[in-house]
Amino acid sequence: QVSLVVNVASECGYTDSHYKALQQLQRDLGPYHFNVLAFPCNQFGQQEPDTNKEIESFARKTYGASFPMFSKVAVSGAGAIPAFKYLIESTGEEPTWNFWKYLVDPDGKVVKAWDSTVSVEEIRPYVTELVRKIILKKKDEL
Repeated sequence: QVSLVVNVASECGYTDSHYKALQQLQRDLGPYHFNVLAFPCNQFGQQEPDTNKEIESFARKTYGASFPMFSKVAVSGAGAIPAFKYLIESTGEEPTWNFWKYLVDPDGKVVKAWDSTVSVEEIRPYVTELVRKIILKKKDEL
């Protein structure tokens, strides 16, 4: 499965556009070959102050988010969770704000990272290409 790992926040200027586009990507490509993996984070501008339950409820009710939502975590610095330490080590790119995006292939290899200013639509071709490769590989195996 292809994964797009994103550190999300409910009160960021990027929240509306990113959540809408992430959910569209999930709807178009998931859940068999692709998933957005959302990691709420309050490290940047204190823009994710709510509880895990409130964060998930907000994303599901406001944006119809159907992708996995994890507990609130640290994604940069010494306290970053192991998953984000791996993403940072693999790309040399550490989140400096909300909505950093890391594309991970089915083998767990980090393909690319994008910062908050890059829209989900701009990275869609990268995601689609990886998903296409999985589908073609499965078709060959039949």
